[in-house]
Amino acid sequence: MALDSKIPEGALAEKWTKYRSTVPLVNPANKRNLEILVVGSGLAGSSAAASLAEMGYKVKVFCYQDSARRAHSIAAQGGVNAAKNYSNDGDSVYRLFYDTIKGGDYRAREANVYRLAEVSGNIIDQCVAQGVPFAREYGGLLSNRSFGGTQVQRTFYAAGQTGQQLLLGAYSALQRQIGMGSVQMYTRHEMLDVVTVDGKAQGIIARDMVTGKLERHFGNAVLLCTGGYGNVFFLSTNAMGCNVTAAWKAHKKGAYFGNPCFTQIHPTCIPVSGDHQSKLTLMSESLRNDGRIWVPKKKDDPRKAVDIPEEERDYYLERRYPAFGNLVPRDVASRAAKERCDAGYGVGASKKAVYLDFAFNMDRYGRTEAIKQGLVNPSAETIRQLGKDVVKEKYGNLFDMYEQITGENPYETPMRIYPAVHYTMGGLWVDYNLMTNVPGMYALGEANFSDHGANRLGASALMQGLADGYFVIPYTIGAYLSKEISTKPLSLDHEAFVAAEMAVRDRINTLLNIKGTKTVDHFHKQLGKIMWDKCGMARNEQGLKEAIEEIRALRAEFWKDVRVPGSADELNPELEKAGRVADFLELGELMCQDALQRNESCGGHFREESQTEEGEAKRDDENYAYVAAWEFKAESNWELHKEELKFENIKIAQRSYK
Repeated sequence: MALDSKIPEGALAEKWTKYRSTVPLVNPANKRNLEILVVGSGLAGSSAAASLAEMGYKVKVFCYQDSARRAHSIAAQGGVNAAKNYSNDGDSVYRLFYDTIKGGDYRAREANVYRLAEVSGNIIDQCVAQGVPFAREYGGLLSNRSFGGTQVQRTFYAAGQTGQQLLLGAYSALQRQIGMGSVQMYTRHEMLDVVTVDGKAQGIIARDMVTGKLERHFGNAVLLCTGGYGNVFFLSTNAMGCNVTAAWKAHKKGAYFGNPCFTQIHPTCIPVSGDHQSKLTLMSESLRNDGRIWVPKKKDDPRKAVDIPEEERDYYLERRYPAFGNLVPRDVASRAAKERCDAGYGVGASKKAVYLDFAFNMDRYGRTEAIKQGLVNPSAETIRQLGKDVVKEKYGNLFDMYEQITGENPYETPMRIYPAVHYTMGGLWVDYNLMTNVPGMYALGEANFSDHGANRLGASALMQGLADGYFVIPYTIGAYLSKEISTKPLSLDHEAFVAAEMAVRDRINTLLNIKGTKTVDHFHKQLGKIMWDKCGMARNEQGLKEAIEEIRALRAEFWKDVRVPGSADELNPELEKAGRVADFLELGELMCQDALQRNESCGGHFREESQTEEGEAKRDDENYAYVAAWEFKAESNWELHKEELKFENIKIAQRSYK
């Protein structure tokens, strides 16, 4: 199948405006007869469901949590980008577009990214109208702060809990539609297969996670808003329930998987403390806005951070990247931290950490506050306290979280951070309409590949999720549904539903009947170690080939020796985990296959064979300026399709943040 991205004709800045004016519409009476299934209720899912229901469609929403409020979007901390130029520092739609393309190392579609930048301002207006408590300046104007990969302040925020506040706004809109009867909400339900008829998505099979009952649901369209697959690494900043199952079932029913090897390593995570951990905790990138990152100039320096004088500190990001300093993109900052630690300059007991220090900016804020308060010759202690109060107002909950986890007071001593798996830029391949190559099946937010290329800039995940849900899918879905108004609802007794449910039931029974000796977590941890060691922050040909063989062997062992206690007709978290890890064991192999064939370094994908003399990522635009879209054929067998990336509005160049 040829990949048709369906990008509209015309000038880049006019594509979306013209498209919205010409896209087919569905009249209100017909909307009431069309049913849309939304799988996932995070920012993308809740905003899409609320918007589509408001338009008149019948909507069903499915989430595996007990409430949409528990979606992983709630964990986002730092902010949401928008090109409003409130700071009057030269921002614009084009600059946000340019920063996103460059930050993604020129591996994203121009048309999709420009549309994202174009609608970003609407997100802020929408959320303010919903009552989202964005931070404000003294005069009442919305406040902005800096994030990595940019030289302007365009990030809107609500302290260190922006994702939670945005999700509550979308949740309120969703609950309003539920209260009006326009949306049916199915909590504690997990989608375990997509039902297709004649190549079109026509419904899903979902499992009631409380009773174990398998349910059939028809839909004229299926929207997958199920987030990313970072938990393939076991240890990540994702919630433990985050998984790839919905997207993977869609993939095995024909949807292409785009750029699976593009995973993001976040530079500001609390370091691993031992084998007991089941997840990692992220310290928001917003902390890089006021924190300075450094390591001792002396290898294996035994002194405490506060005892190391200024002249013996290496502010390595400011040294290597003077134009951006501590605000280089995440992939650049992560590799720089790894390089310093590998060279013997790491700190902490594990020596796998660097310092994130707020002392300098606390003093700067303190001096400013002293002037504002008219204090003459304030003491160093007073300045310090005033600065601490400012930092506490901006980041207090993050500092409290760090202290609770580590037992260290970050106001008095620098935080220790190290890179960790965070976001996945890869996902289901979608066209300009956000539809996969399977008609009627859409992917929104982190579940698709479309907007971030090989590296996502900070504060752009919330932007994409809300843009897709509030402002893109309500228009683009009409292009498909306008042709489906005469399609009669598929009977739940149709052979496609029967076959799909039987396949799901057989897989569940197989997992329960293996009755092996090893837990699901045992296999997940083994997979995570393989992925981190050989397809993590750095990859090479030999390691990737070894990883593929090791994953195949581990998968074979899983299906022979995993032990899943309990039964299928009850609340059974181990059964849920088993199904998800089984999918991760297949995805992991594809990620390594994708990383192996992409013999270049770009963004978060760092092939050791392809780097500059200074250790920076070295792209190969002549051979790899494309989206890798993988078609599932059989176990361990995929076919690669390529969508050529054309850059007509930006001059493609080697990234430099110096």
